Amino acid sequence: MLHFAQFGAGRIGAIHAHSLATSGLVRLRHVVDVNTTAAEALAARHGARASSTEAALIDPEVGAVIIASSTDTHADLIIAAARAGKAIFCEKPIDLSLARVDACLEAVAAAGVPMLVGFNRRFDPDFSELHRRIQAGAIGAVEQVVITSRDPGPPPVSYIKVSGGLFRDMTIHDFDMARWMLGEEPTEVFATGSNLVDPEIGAAGDIDSAMVVLKTASGRMATINNSRRAAYGYDQRVEVHGSLGRLIAGNRVGSTVEQADAQAVSTEKPLHFFLERYALAYRAEMLAFIEAVTKGTSMPVGAADGRQALVLADAALRSMAEGRVVRL
Repeated sequence: MLHFAQFGAGRIGAIHAHSLATSGLVRLRHVVDVNTTAAEALAARHGARASSTEAALIDPEVGAVIIASSTDTHADLIIAAARAGKAIFCEKPIDLSLARVDACLEAVAAAGVPMLVGFNRRFDPDFSELHRRIQAGAIGAVEQVVITSRDPGPPPVSYIKVSGGLFRDMTIHDFDMARWMLGEEPTEVFATGSNLVDPEIGAAGDIDSAMVVLKTASGRMATINNSRRAAYGYDQRVEVHGSLGRLIAGNRVGSTVEQADAQAVSTEKPLHFFLERYALAYRAEMLAFIEAVTKGTSMPVGAADGRQALVLADAALRSMAEGRVVRL
């Protein structure tokens, strides 16, 4: 049985620990968090123990780690885990600095350990089915990808200040989705942004609304629209247009029951938050990681994917700052 050490006992950490526990395939041995109370509570819930980083990494029984701690800890933990010979599951982003990301990739390659980056949206049942149909040729050659990603409300400004900004924190998921759906690497990036939701976000040096256009060498295009506000819920949609047709994956709702009367035809609003919307995706990505580690197969989302998403985020920042297309 594969044994895990987990770094981070917050809300994402709790989700991953639950996925491990309910898989019936692995065991959680260590939980590490600067908040020892949270670490002890999560560990007790799943038959593990609260530990230090050193104790978790030197344990010969531990074959894999989950890094779900704050972003500023990711790089050091990746490098330490790689040197300890552990398989690595790391939440996005790997780091906010491309130089630090490259140092992580070098350490992982030198150690020869597998690593998955937690772009959970690839594992959403609807998005993964859409991608499967693209690969099967259902709509011919991909020509355009349209990604809508809007949060129900902005996070606290205290989080904004350490997040790396909208492009590195929020849009980075959409950059990964765009690459996946396009099937080609973007070579041109144009981005623009505004502060339309919360002036405090602007005062903190970030934007809360953005539009991005990506273009590949063959001419395929993707547009991404982001907002930190959606009054109707968590808005997550993807449309792909091809030479033979189109595919759409829409929002998930609490119920598919539709009411029609003399006044209107109505349905439920989208699920309100990412924890609900991507509950199935979080579980599926962890099972995919476990399978890849135990069977020795390639990771469905590797460290290089994490790097490329950050390259696009940095290019979007530069494009917005300079008001021009950035060519990669």
